[in-house]
Amino acid sequence: MPFYDVVQQHISPEELNAIDQSIDALEKALENKRRNLSPEERQRYGSVNEANKLFVNKVFDFSKTQPAMCSPDVDWKEFADDYQDRVYIETRLNRLKSLVEIMENSKILHDFDNFQNALMDYSYTMYKKDTEAGGYVTKYSELKQFFPRTAPGAGNGPVVEKTQ
Repeated sequence: MPFYDVVQQHISPEELNAIDQSIDALEKALENKRRNLSPEERQRYGSVNEANKLFVNKVFDFSKTQPAMCSPDVDWKEFADDYQDRVYIETRLNRLKSLVEIMENSKILHDFDNFQNALMDYSYTMYKKDTEAGGYVTKYSELKQFFPRTAPGAGNGPVVEKTQ
């Protein structure tokens, strides 16, 4: 029985298929909306901060409640279409970010399980190598490259990257 299995819910083949089909459908639905912005364009167009969004919201409200007071130089249909798209996209982005967080958290737990069990297997390999059991010397030689020694007598272990 493994000691490290923080996550034991696995994705079934049916779930994998459903997830992939959903992602495929999203990619297809957004295919003609793809815009590649340069870093300069992202800086230029991305300057609408939260305070400016509140300003846009207020102008939108005025366009609905007091249209006679709106500038004739603005294409108000286009303004409303942009506004509706922005609101829709923002709410969907929040939903997608939530899904990404769920997947990232799940991946972190699966990574942890794999890593802890790999360490356990490495310890077993070192034990078996010392008993001169067949094949373990070769396996140990292959695995020990992941455990660089920093100083004589220092504990040896793999280089561990911290996740954010």
